[in-house]
Amino acid sequence: MAFDFTPLIRPYFIRRAARTDSWQHLTPQIQRDQLKWLLHKARRTLVGQRYQFETLSKLADPYESFRRTVPVVSYEEIRPLAMRMIKGEKDILWPGVCRNFAQSSGTSGGKSKYIPVTDDSLTKNHYSGSADVVANYLRRNPSSKMFSGKGFILGGSFANELNIADPKIKVGDLSATLIDRMPSLAEAIRIPDKKTALLADWDLKLPRLAETAMRTNVTNISGVPSWFLVVLKEILRISGKSTLQDIWPNFEVFFHGGISFAPYRNEYLKITDPEKMHFVETYNASEGFFATQSDFSRSSLLLLIDNGIFYEFAEPETPDALIPISDVVPGKIYELIITSPNGLWRYRLGDTVKIESTNPVTITVAGRTKSFINAFGEELMENNAEAAIARTCEILGASIANYTAAPIYTEGGKRGRHQWLIEWHVPPRSLDEFSSILDTELRRLNSDYDAKRTGDIFLDSPAIVTAKKGIFDQWLRSAGTHKLGGQRKVPRLSNTRDIIEAILPLNK
Repeated sequence: MAFDFTPLIRPYFIRRAARTDSWQHLTPQIQRDQLKWLLHKARRTLVGQRYQFETLSKLADPYESFRRTVPVVSYEEIRPLAMRMIKGEKDILWPGVCRNFAQSSGTSGGKSKYIPVTDDSLTKNHYSGSADVVANYLRRNPSSKMFSGKGFILGGSFANELNIADPKIKVGDLSATLIDRMPSLAEAIRIPDKKTALLADWDLKLPRLAETAMRTNVTNISGVPSWFLVVLKEILRISGKSTLQDIWPNFEVFFHGGISFAPYRNEYLKITDPEKMHFVETYNASEGFFATQSDFSRSSLLLLIDNGIFYEFAEPETPDALIPISDVVPGKIYELIITSPNGLWRYRLGDTVKIESTNPVTITVAGRTKSFINAFGEELMENNAEAAIARTCEILGASIANYTAAPIYTEGGKRGRHQWLIEWHVPPRSLDEFSSILDTELRRLNSDYDAKRTGDIFLDSPAIVTAKKGIFDQWLRSAGTHKLGGQRKVPRLSNTRDIIEAILPLNK
């Protein structure tokens, strides 16, 4: 019987979680303190001198001056500065020399973005956010024994698209940096070993992951749902077991993030014991760790306001009119703008969030600012699509591995419609039935979509196309943007046909 360290460790995490109780009254003050710290820390950088951070940091409340002085930027506007940092220049966006960079999904100006991962962003944000996840989980689950075994963390590698001569500079998935730089205490309670975790060759990595996991007392796992499902099913196949608790009797929680869990929930419920299992959503990205689920009974996430991130919010209708956290309104959807200790100043993250409550601020992730379909005025957002496809799968007993959707435009007297390319784990008995129920769920969730579908005048019912197994991985590899287990994700919705037209030829 393995020794359970949870009772010894729990008091620290309970104290950590309890600090969030004060957020009901102190959110604006805490966020102001974060901004002042960021400005003071970066006052002697290139950007800090350009925008007079020294002066701003000494103001009692620097926000109004900060808003007037510092421009809102997208990645393309800071790409030249990030590339200077990769080449070893110091004091550019953040103090000192940055040695780690997270390669993530690209923009119009290049295949990939390279986000600085500074020492401060690791300690004050990413690792701090991870600790908050565990703290809130232990607070809500007093019977947890998660430290009676080890955590299974699935990560990417340092494979990248740059030819970097300096061996001290590491570019790759954020998860690779987090594993590579993990504190020794945390390293002792996780699997796999660092060498296996950072393998880029998935054909080598998968069997080694399975072998290590099957001989370890795993109590918790952390990673992206779609990638982890591949690993877990391989472990079940090799072991011949029906559920993960048959292999790991003490397995109790999956900390998941990166993509919506909704389309994968039923598949995970099939391979776990529901009496023992918890699923905890997190909101983290290459740019930062932003939120965690703090209440099992609610899907909303607690926004982490004291871990080095200063937040601003923009309504989609007025994207240049930003507001601070004190002015957000429950029920509204905003684009999220961050200022963070990796040198991202008033940075357009590309995500939209819905404010579920204030004091403290809780959110749900609505989707990407560029992940939507509005070809016919239907304004279909990613959160609608995820919820509708998850419910449809639940009704029909189907499950999906991956999908993307795009409009089919009106042509030759035919009405426009949405085309959904879906790779199945378990296909439905009828694609027509799936289309009908998906349509019903979309109409229920989105009034604009419902209005355009009324009377079949403007928009026809969805067209469902079955994708052959592995097609999305094949496309991501061909696009030069994929490493299994990393941060690369298939765009769910697109307002153009560029992505789906690139994938469909692979489906023949």
